[in-house]
Amino acid sequence: MKAAPIAVTAADQGEELARAELYGLLARLWLAPPDADLLQQFKVAVTQAPETGAHLEAPWQALVAAMRESSLESAADEYNALFLGVGKPEVFLYGSYYLTGFLNERPLAALRTDLAALGLARDESRLETEDHIAYGFEVMRYLIAGDDLAVCNLEQQRRFFRSHLQPWVEALCDAVEAHPAARLARALAAFTRAFVQVETQGFDMLES
Repeated sequence: MKAAPIAVTAADQGEELARAELYGLLARLWLAPPDADLLQQFKVAVTQAPETGAHLEAPWQALVAAMRESSLESAADEYNALFLGVGKPEVFLYGSYYLTGFLNERPLAALRTDLAALGLARDESRLETEDHIAYGFEVMRYLIAGDDLAVCNLEQQRRFFRSHLQPWVEALCDAVEAHPAARLARALAAFTRAFVQVETQGFDMLES
């Protein structure tokens, strides 16, 4: 899974492309602390939400502000303290933990089965397992923007999101927002929550 650069697209250039890019941006921000290039891009990023809908406006503006207030050192220190550290991290980024209380449990096995059916597999050079939030968001980006229409379609997006993201991502956001050391991560969690809620509503409309 490669980290995707920020690329905010205007709504009139295609709602689906904007969704894919937002998933890619979220994958990048949850995978590692921002580098100098990403921080610089946020210094000139528009404060208007990159996808239509007032629900995203305030959390997007807060994320932009938090990124502009962060330095390379402070962002790296916060990320390492919350999500890495020595031994048990302060906040886990893996779906199995929020679904079962443990890592590498049955939800991870089910996820691997579904990924194999989609023709996807983890990059063996990466340490993160497939239930890492960044991996899930990167899969969604692929299912939206990929060229293989047999796999990359709205029904596959709905199934993957319902099964492997919706059940636990907001619990992760709760944990991050409640942590006293979270600053940049708190803004990221708030925007992630808002985006997941918009996606949930969109998939709800498909089923109604």
